[in-house]
Amino acid sequence: MNRDDAWQLLTEYTKGDSLLKHAMAVEAAVRGYARLFGEDEDAWGIVGLLHDFDYERWPSLDDHPFRGCEILREKGYPEWVTRAILSHADYSGVPRESRLEKALWACDEMAGFITAAALVRPGRSVLDLEAASVVKRMKDKAFARAVKREDLRMGAEVLELPLETHIGNVIGFMRERADALGLRGSF
Repeated sequence: MNRDDAWQLLTEYTKGDSLLKHAMAVEAAVRGYARLFGEDEDAWGIVGLLHDFDYERWPSLDDHPFRGCEILREKGYPEWVTRAILSHADYSGVPRESRLEKALWACDEMAGFITAAALVRPGRSVLDLEAASVVKRMKDKAFARAVKREDLRMGAEVLELPLETHIGNVIGFMRERADALGLRGSF
């Protein structure tokens, strides 16, 4: 497993810029948690990068992430990778047990919400975004309404972190990749 191969696979199946940036944002967040937890950043990052690689082609609940995991198995990815990816989908029937599985789930929606919160700022940047601002956005039901606020809160809980700490962590991890994510804004 290496990132170059994972990136090639991602870009073979995913063409949309926003979904590619989402994959990179989740990768950055999951890598950051791997670093915090003393785990393998590269391995965890690959899982974050690939968690939705099949979504653009097969977005239905019957197909995603099942089709992608079939492809990963055919390519020789280990079972812990496909298990983590399956566990990020509540409807897959795969419970989140490992730290990686919990981190992937906790970072998936949070990375998307933080991206949305950064893009509505005057500078369109994650560099000056603070956790308190994200918490405030969470209270606005009209903002990013497709994101379940309870999932954002539960993500922090499964990591055994206060919500603002989790948000601050993910913001910090995404700041490290601000340019690649298109979130440097006017800074």
